[in-house]
Amino acid sequence: MVRMISDMDEWNALMEISKSKAVIVDFTATWCPPCKMIAPIFAKMAEENPEVEFVKVDVDEANDVAGMCGISAMPTFQVYKGGAKVEELRGADPKGLSAMVAKNK
Repeated sequence: MVRMISDMDEWNALMEISKSKAVIVDFTATWCPPCKMIAPIFAKMAEENPEVEFVKVDVDEANDVAGMCGISAMPTFQVYKGGAKVEELRGADPKGLSAMVAKNK
């Protein structure tokens, strides 16, 4: 299941989770066609990899979180471990996203 992160409090709680398991964040926007295209793929990966925490951040709803994370293009996927970003992928790239998930389980 993919959770939505909507504010800094939820983000901070997510960083605590990242200390014990990998977290993959999809920075998205409702007006972004490539985001809509890759959304079902991201959701399927979440179902197939329950040991990883999959979340989404709507950049318009949580612009403080997106700004803090340096998001300038959507979709952008980031991996967090131990409270820190360890990898980033920009664009709707299913193969790249799949490789990123496999590498960071």
